[in-house]
Amino acid sequence: MRRYWLEPQDIKEDFVVIQGESFHHICGVCRQGMKDRFEILGQGDVALLVEIVELKKREAKATVLSKREISSLALPHISLAISLPKLQTFETILEKSVELGVSTLLPFFSEHSYFRKPNDALNGKQKRWEKIVKMATQQCGRSELMATPEPIKLEEIIKGFNQSDAAMGLFAFEGHCERNVKQVLTSSNNKALKNVWLFVGSEGGFSKQEVEVFKASGLEPITLGEQVLRVETACLALVSIIKYECNLMQ
Repeated sequence: MRRYWLEPQDIKEDFVVIQGESFHHICGVCRQGMKDRFEILGQGDVALLVEIVELKKREAKATVLSKREISSLALPHISLAISLPKLQTFETILEKSVELGVSTLLPFFSEHSYFRKPNDALNGKQKRWEKIVKMATQQCGRSELMATPEPIKLEEIIKGFNQSDAAMGLFAFEGHCERNVKQVLTSSNNKALKNVWLFVGSEGGFSKQEVEVFKASGLEPITLGEQVLRVETACLALVSIIKYECNLMQ
């Protein structure tokens, strides 16, 4: 069954309106036509089975045939903060994070990030990233879009870091670490966790000063083994381990 994401204003009580880029994708690229049926996402924890009943040159109307509930993301929610790498690498992480159930992906500027401050290469990328998130959401069928704020400085994320008793913060560190992810989670009360923050550096890792900032903010360094991993590999490995250890793969 094909699934597509529509904006909330295009979803009515018993029908949906397909227009703009959504029309181009659904009816143009995917060739959905009269009497074709597919699911629509965009109404919270509900997927709508619809059938196209009206097809115009630039717009279509589809009747809602039935509704089914979609499970929302289970706790703990995973917030993945990454030092902004090359754009192609970031977009790979973006897509796979949606599929793996990451709640929020926060790109940031750091001393060793590929982009150390806003520049022309990043202009207009937010819309592209939002489109990637929507396409990945359609593919995997999750109920809500992954939040992807614009890149900010690492210091700003640390200031807003949720340090409540129900949150845990970890950062991947290539230096000496006493514990790995499993050991850290085993020593905590997983059932009480509501949010896990994961901080991953770029190809150059984190600077000594940034490591000290992390530790001072209550984040624990964790190792991913002796092998040096690429940024995208480290992100996907960390999220997968967290999901497994917190029973989020059921």
